[in-house]
Amino acid sequence: MGHHHHHHEHTSTKNLKLAFWVNFLFAIFEIFGGLYVNSVAIISDAIHDLGDSFSLGGAYFLEKFSKKKADKRYSFGYGRYSLLSALLNSVILVTGSVFVVYESILRIIHPESSDALGMVVFAFFGIAINGIVMLRLHSSRTLNEKVVYWHMMEDVLGWVAVLIAALIMLVYPSPYIDPILSLLITSYILYGVIKRLKETLYFFLQGVPEELDLDGLKEEILAVPCIASIHDVHV
Repeated sequence: MGHHHHHHEHTSTKNLKLAFWVNFLFAIFEIFGGLYVNSVAIISDAIHDLGDSFSLGGAYFLEKFSKKKADKRYSFGYGRYSLLSALLNSVILVTGSVFVVYESILRIIHPESSDALGMVVFAFFGIAINGIVMLRLHSSRTLNEKVVYWHMMEDVLGWVAVLIAALIMLVYPSPYIDPILSLLITSYILYGVIKRLKETLYFFLQGVPEELDLDGLKEEILAVPCIASIHDVHV
């Protein structure tokens, strides 16, 4: 059991490290690519990914830090640092999504033409690279990893939107398709992230896990021979 737990801890930090490097390097690639095909959607996604990479770097560091054993300073251990990272990442992702919504609305008001064929090529790269990392995080257990999984899902769905928009634009040139799709996907991502944010805040404030029946637990303890009464129970 101890070996299995240690293996999971190693895997979680390894996945976060992979997600960080993929986001950072791909964001740089996106900036140049967006400028080359004159796509505001790709450039705005690049800025969003760059912000993601910094938050993912923090996630990797804090997840690794949370594995430290209890000491005189933190007698309960450092486990809550992982929750702190999940909280920060959720806030950053919500902020980034609001920025994408803002950019999409601007593109609807002031439409610009883009190189649709170039967007198709970049979209395939984006889906493949981010998709691999997302699959690695699919069976995540920690809240920190789950929030990062939503980061990667947002990136994949964002590129799917770019691909669909670019393919339609090849047949029916319209500058409004891309921002409308971006708005729909960002709304879906925001729903998932806000749900995770509420869950993270609940645990961060030391709420009792929903799957645990506190009254039932008390009854089980009282059913043990030699126990007369219990008081001040915390979970």
